[in-house]
Amino acid sequence: MLVIIWKESDLDNNVMMLSQLVYVSNRKPNCTHEEIDKILQSCKKNNPSLDITGVLLYSDTKFIQLVEGDSKLITALYDKIKTDTRHSNVMMISYGPIKERAFPSWHMGSKQMSGKDVDFKTDISAEDKAVFDNVLNGKEENGQKVLNLLKKFF
Repeated sequence: MLVIIWKESDLDNNVMMLSQLVYVSNRKPNCTHEEIDKILQSCKKNNPSLDITGVLLYSDTKFIQLVEGDSKLITALYDKIKTDTRHSNVMMISYGPIKERAFPSWHMGSKQMSGKDVDFKTDISAEDKAVFDNVLNGKEENGQKVLNLLKKFF
């Protein structure tokens, strides 16, 4: 069960709520490298005006994406992402308010990972490996742990 904690003051409709959302999904065979390029071009075109930032980590079989921005825009984007036919089994891993962006200058950074040989930029602990396995399997994880793990790819 995903638990989201908001303060009553956070619910003011006139205030932008900076939020972060992470999801995992299964990449469909029809999602070619050209389709990945289209996704990234769409992000490059649309995200700056919406002030959305984040990263996309993908393999031949999985997507893991972190998006940051106004909570209303992020949830609307997630609703749209869930209907994209290039993937299936979209599962939200974490969602909640943040004080600052983890990837402030990336309207959508991306990295391809091999399903068998994951290339972390730093050493990975047994705990990080467990978090990564949970994410890949669509299990809820602590947002900060997921963020720390994703940063190891970039």
